Amino acid sequence: MGSATKGKLTFAYMGDVSQQKGFKALFALFNKKFPGITLTAQAIPANNWATFTNAVATKIAGGSQIDVINIATEGQRLFASKGILTPLEPFIKQDQGVVDEYWSDCNPNLKKWNTKYASTDGKTYYMPGGFNTMALYANKDVFAQAGVSLPGSNWTWDDFLSAGKQILSKTGAFLMPAASGATAGYFTDVMPWLTTNGASTFNADWSKATYDSPAAIESANFARGLVEQGLAPKPGGQFDAPSQLAKGKLAMLGGGRWPTINMRDLKIVDKVQIVNWPIKTGHGSPVGWDAWPITASSQNKQAAWTFIKFLMSKEAGEYFATLGGTIVPARNSVAKSPAFTDNAPVGSTLLSDALSFSTPIPSPDRGAECQKVIEDSWLSVISGNAKAEEALPAANSKLNNLLK
Repeated sequence: MGSATKGKLTFAYMGDVSQQKGFKALFALFNKKFPGITLTAQAIPANNWATFTNAVATKIAGGSQIDVINIATEGQRLFASKGILTPLEPFIKQDQGVVDEYWSDCNPNLKKWNTKYASTDGKTYYMPGGFNTMALYANKDVFAQAGVSLPGSNWTWDDFLSAGKQILSKTGAFLMPAASGATAGYFTDVMPWLTTNGASTFNADWSKATYDSPAAIESANFARGLVEQGLAPKPGGQFDAPSQLAKGKLAMLGGGRWPTINMRDLKIVDKVQIVNWPIKTGHGSPVGWDAWPITASSQNKQAAWTFIKFLMSKEAGEYFATLGGTIVPARNSVAKSPAFTDNAPVGSTLLSDALSFSTPIPSPDRGAECQKVIEDSWLSVISGNAKAEEALPAANSKLNNLLK
């Protein structure tokens, strides 16, 4: 088995054609090294990973050529269960040195999770790439105007509330949103509060819902308290968090790497600092990562593997890093380099450091349905339309039914 240098490949991703400009630039980098391999990006619109999975499976069954797919954590196990991917062990063995070098530059959790959560039979179907964790983007001017010091790495929920009350009193600014616009995002709004209180929506192997635990209920009540105390805007309606942060009407907003693009567009990179999420029982964050499999139906598997090896390279990692609003590079060397930290808020490396204490976003096979149950129930609590002690146990029952 040798690395292929010729062939045609189709790279599929969930999204619309607007993203193809970025992929074409990435392909141009690849083609400098491998001019004989032609790459085409294929956008497949979908509202969730279940829809995307079915669309890809249907296309493959109909004879469409799809060789490599970009799949986030939420869709990886579902894809692996469909029998449409090829195990990567032979390719890894072929280039063991390349793969070992890659793993040596990544947090070991990423390697462990790649099989534990992305396989149904213990085989390796993916090579993981960039990821996102959650932290807080803080407006340094708002904190200074309120006479509040920027938080250290171990600040607590109580410290967070105290800071918020002083900021509201001195500046009139909200502390942070409790919801992402009219919804309560599973990754962005629910999981950070659960994980910093030692809780999650499911147990470690996603076989049982744990959304009704005392710690989860306490977390939901805490998030509701932000709205009740006027520290967060009421959920619903239009609240443009990045612009409100820029105007000094919001002290903080949560996010992974993606708000960096907003900070650049608003020209406030230097006014913002990234800090850890406050803790109740310990540091926590959800994490989700991109990964790349080769389809079982691919007629150019060696060329596909050549492309995946390129995606694992420092060169490709630096390309993704400079985009600024997409992902945290899997390689530690890139995540700590100017390619990632230049023109980005101070504290950006905390997003990479968070991988050591993060919880993979629970994504069982019926993940899209589970996500809706979680988000709807959380939103009902923080909006004041339901009590956490009733809403979360009811949701937990629905989640366990979706696991059957």
